Amino acid sequence: MNKSLLVWLACAGVAPCTASAAEVYPSKAIRFIVPQAPGGTSDIVGRMVAVKLSEAVKQPVIVDNRNGASGTIGSAIAAKAPADGYTILLAYTVHTTSPALYARLPYDPVRSFSTITILAAAPLVLVVPPKVPVTTLAEFIRYAKTGGRPLTFGSAGNGSGGHLAGELLRVMSQAPVAHVPYKGTGPALTELIGGQIDFMFAAIVPVQPHIKSGRLRAIAVSSSKRAITAPEIPTVAESGLPGFEYVGWYGVLAPTGTPRAIIDRLHAELVQILQIPDMRERLLADGAEPIGNTPAAFEAYLKAELERWTRVIKESGTKID
Repeated sequence: MNKSLLVWLACAGVAPCTASAAEVYPSKAIRFIVPQAPGGTSDIVGRMVAVKLSEAVKQPVIVDNRNGASGTIGSAIAAKAPADGYTILLAYTVHTTSPALYARLPYDPVRSFSTITILAAAPLVLVVPPKVPVTTLAEFIRYAKTGGRPLTFGSAGNGSGGHLAGELLRVMSQAPVAHVPYKGTGPALTELIGGQIDFMFAAIVPVQPHIKSGRLRAIAVSSSKRAITAPEIPTVAESGLPGFEYVGWYGVLAPTGTPRAIIDRLHAELVQILQIPDMRERLLADGAEPIGNTPAAFEAYLKAELERWTRVIKESGTKID
């Protein structure tokens, strides 16, 4: 007689039997919705985690890519899924910025989900080409305010991380800067190196070779603490704009109402996965720092980020084309 049947027999006529049900979770495949196309950073993180989680729970964890509308399509599917632990979502930074960029969403970014943990967070670095004669953030802000024209900054597109970090810099420093959206990070980086734009907030790992070669100069990182992958670069916050923070984060959510025992099981497994040496090494190699915080801490973070980005996006006038 299998374990699932024994649990059913033990629970027959007894209500509820959630504790026993949780003991055999999971008993089938888990769908892991990634609201980004295959090959993107979120997809890479999701697939790495899916492999390890599958090994840990002894059931398939199947990545389901549902790309579109800055992550909102996949998030909506996850929000409406049964709250039984067999659908989870890889949420990332746009989860707390999209509500301010789109007039209406088919879900609530906080109330529609049960938080599990933030897997990792990756800062950006403010970089300039040699033509911009600054080496510190104070010099950069002074140069922007006295140069006679708005400094231009590139990004992978409207609403992207690089765009929002630049807008946060503009709001907090009151420096005149103008956004130039590109169709991807690659084209923006090429234009920056060529001197067609003045600065950019970019992921650390892809720009490190250009920093080392002198084609770009690093000014500051966007996280509240110095980056593990580039500890020599000061933060924007310590360089003159206290409270400045932008990180690209990746976390796991479940539909609201998912049993607490299942949330706790998934949390414990994911935190253990983040401590596996090869997992940590792969995340750090991509410029991301493993986190593994509690569900409560993740929920508090979501609420704070949602409030902050709603304010910044409103003040900056940022729109999605």
